[in-house]
Amino acid sequence: MKARNILTTALFFAAMGLNAKVKLPSLIGDNMILQQQTSVNLWGEASPNATVKVIPSWNNKEYSCKANNKGEWILKVETPEAGYTPYSVTFDDGEKIKINNVLVGEVWLASGQSNMEMPLKGFGGCCIMNGIEDIAYSAENKGVRMFTVPKRQCYEPQTSCGGQWNMASPSTAGDFSATAYHYATSLSRVLQVPIGIVTCAYGGSSVESWLPKEILQNYNDIPLDKAGIETWLEWARPLLMYNGMLNPVKNYTIKGFIWYQGETNVARYDTYAERFTTMVKHWREIWGQGDIPFYYVDIAPYDYDQGHEDEKSPYLREAQFKAQSMIPNSFMVCINDLVEPYERMNIHPRNKTMVGRRLSFAALNLTYGYKQFHIEHPQYKSLRIEGNTAYVGFDHIGMGICRNYDIQGFEIAGENKVFYPAEQIRFQWETNEFVISSSKVLNPVAVRYCFHDFQIGTIIGGNELPAIPFRTDNW
Repeated sequence: MKARNILTTALFFAAMGLNAKVKLPSLIGDNMILQQQTSVNLWGEASPNATVKVIPSWNNKEYSCKANNKGEWILKVETPEAGYTPYSVTFDDGEKIKINNVLVGEVWLASGQSNMEMPLKGFGGCCIMNGIEDIAYSAENKGVRMFTVPKRQCYEPQTSCGGQWNMASPSTAGDFSATAYHYATSLSRVLQVPIGIVTCAYGGSSVESWLPKEILQNYNDIPLDKAGIETWLEWARPLLMYNGMLNPVKNYTIKGFIWYQGETNVARYDTYAERFTTMVKHWREIWGQGDIPFYYVDIAPYDYDQGHEDEKSPYLREAQFKAQSMIPNSFMVCINDLVEPYERMNIHPRNKTMVGRRLSFAALNLTYGYKQFHIEHPQYKSLRIEGNTAYVGFDHIGMGICRNYDIQGFEIAGENKVFYPAEQIRFQWETNEFVISSSKVLNPVAVRYCFHDFQIGTIIGGNELPAIPFRTDNW
């Protein structure tokens, strides 16, 4: 009996010791990158009501807080200037644990659907331009690290996820988001600091997939009961990615967001601008960092051949562009030119290098103050009609139009609302207008540019940026 009591007592204190050890979320671990020169969140679990101490090696200062009665704790730690010095962080609530090889730099969250998820190694049947070379030489980008949130759908909000921070190397980079990787490498090379990316993307997800229940319940077309949700295509279901993937990472301190999504919402383009704007507003609220930057990509040309989607993607792109004026501190990059003619039926274009770089140029200009990076796309400004000729004015062409011949993509219509390809097109540099006409339209009233599912335009402005597709009508 005495031996049994001794064993029971030993097991009890062993269990107490296990409970005393701080438990950290996957995001807080070896190789992580923390946002520089701010107060970052660190959090985890400990014994209920225990005092947790955190000591980072960059200042050896002790930070402490008390866990709640569920054992949950969170505190803020001041970070130094970015650099490549590896640090450690010690956590102690009676038993110490240490995480190592921590860098301080710039941290961004990358989200969306498959074109953001698409890794450097590509998808089956969809390759990445120069993907194998980028993987092979990835170790040269020593400051680039990525945390990929495992794909998961949950009916209730989760507080933890799997995954780990990985340094760029030939053995890891193949699984990095290609768009996010090129975004990170570009920023790292220009800023000369480490860049950390938290990739939280799910192929096929809708914008409603990334919204919480309290917002979705305001939309009459969105089911919230399990039976209703499961009538949706598995990859597009509302709510579930928010609960399973986004909620667990919302405490991580970041600089801003990059986003590449929209294809799944093509058939519901009329609600996209409002719901996308609501999503961004909510994300900023749960991060609690104010109106931090939100940079995003319009969807690429693709020949949607399903009846419910056919010829609706130009309206979705229009909604994406409209959202830019609705979302403070946001910017949309256009990729109308980053597809090849043979990719007409490929929803995953291979050129992710320039997608990531264009996003990075937006961040460099707008967030980091590198105003020498020209980032504005040529944009429709005005329409005037003289006889059988339309004069289409453009904004943001201070660096000129870099293609004056073989201009493609314009269509013109009369009062019958039938559009015909423009036959005569020239750029009138004195007034920054394109002068267009068609023998089939004697009295033009409207003009469109690349307003189709798949149409590659040839209007290129400064820094080789394509004109944003548009229409002058509201038909």
